[in-house]
Amino acid sequence: MFGEFNLIDKYFSSRQPQRKDVHLALGDDCAVVKAPDNVRIAISTDTMVAGIHFLPHANPAWVAHKALVSNLSDLAAMGATPAWVSMALTLPEIDETWLEPFCTAFFDLANYYNIQLIGGDTTKGPLSITLTVQGFVPQDKVLLRSTAKVGDWVYVTGELGDSKAGLDVILDDAKRHEPFADELEKRHYLSTPRILAGQALLNLASSAIDISDGLISDLGHILHQSQVGVSLDVSALPMSQALRQFTGHIQLAQQYALTSGEEYELCFTVSEQNKGSLDSALAHCGTKVTCIGQIRPQGTFELHNHGETLDWDLRGYDHFKDTI
Repeated sequence: MFGEFNLIDKYFSSRQPQRKDVHLALGDDCAVVKAPDNVRIAISTDTMVAGIHFLPHANPAWVAHKALVSNLSDLAAMGATPAWVSMALTLPEIDETWLEPFCTAFFDLANYYNIQLIGGDTTKGPLSITLTVQGFVPQDKVLLRSTAKVGDWVYVTGELGDSKAGLDVILDDAKRHEPFADELEKRHYLSTPRILAGQALLNLASSAIDISDGLISDLGHILHQSQVGVSLDVSALPMSQALRQFTGHIQLAQQYALTSGEEYELCFTVSEQNKGSLDSALAHCGTKVTCIGQIRPQGTFELHNHGETLDWDLRGYDHFKDTI
């Protein structure tokens, strides 16, 4: 009979090279690891639930990629280097046709970022994946949400809005006839964590956050915790040609870029003094960055298009109101 321990042995054990800082991993009550000197450990936990974050029949390889990226993106937002991950996997039943592509994609991505699975749990129940990642940040250099200053410039990495467009395709078959529908569905699942960019920003950015619930919501966390306001120019929002053609209207594409969740790009602020150093600092990352606005005094929140004020009422993703 194929049980829990057979599952662990077949799909999770001996799938990765052992990191030197992992003294004991899978197979005991706890993992035992050792952190280098002069670093702090950044820790993040995220859960993905079938029916909330992905459809039960979604490609399991894409689900694995999305689950790990969502956690790696949290490390990127703090400027951390990935090290270890634990997984709690709940399955309705042991389905090898689902597990094989899920595990292959998970370990391919984990090995690429040199993050080792060191423990976790498997159990029976509604399909869900919970990951806890841990990474290293140099002592006293972590990126925070609470340290933006008035006058800082607001930047984002990559392009925004594709994930929301891909979700439209997933939820509405009629959208599959729109331009770039298949490509946008893939982009919803197969985003890239900005690990190298986060590390490069450690000495430059005044604050940072990853875009998981939509730019409008996540930037709001920086504003709240830093006690500042913002002015954003929506004409500067970086958007793909695929999104522009899919939406068919530049204003709608801009609204997608502001509210699209699960982008896993970085939003960060940079002082006027450090602005000129960005290009050289990020040159090795292969990551586009775009300035979209400026931090203003607390109480200010304005959207404008080339100076023309907009009165859009927008919100990002809410885990207790929105489902897939």
